[in-house]
Amino acid sequence: MRSRLPAAPFRCTILAGLQSSSVSRARCDEMTGWKLNLSILPEAFAVCRLDRDTPIPDWALRGRLCSITRSSDELSIVCPQTNVPAGTRCEKNWRCLKVEGPLDLSLTGVLASLVTPLAEAGISAFVISTYETDYLLVKQERVERAVRVLRAAGHRVQE
Repeated sequence: MRSRLPAAPFRCTILAGLQSSSVSRARCDEMTGWKLNLSILPEAFAVCRLDRDTPIPDWALRGRLCSITRSSDELSIVCPQTNVPAGTRCEKNWRCLKVEGPLDLSLTGVLASLVTPLAEAGISAFVISTYETDYLLVKQERVERAVRVLRAAGHRVQE
């Protein structure tokens, strides 16, 4: 059984393209009924912010997982925190839960099935999606609780 926030009304927002609509809990459960296998990567990660025109640093490319996103506002890097030089603007101590894939790009509701129970439990997640799968980053101090919440929602998490 999922844990629920006591007095808050339920709202599940489904994003499709640029349109968004709210649906009932039953419809949300139907749309997000995934039971997924996840594994926890052993290292801690950092989420870094560099100036938008900064060349991609070599340290960002080392490790089993790195995510680099350049926007008109910033260069955002997620990588093992041991790679990050002192003085770099970042937030450290994120643990990564990998959704075991591959997952087809046309699937819907996969992320919702993971982040909805976490949000209901007050646990924030930073999400990275790739061609084949998704990764959830949760702060180190909340990872044990996140695992319990995800297991209670029917997902299998290998530590």
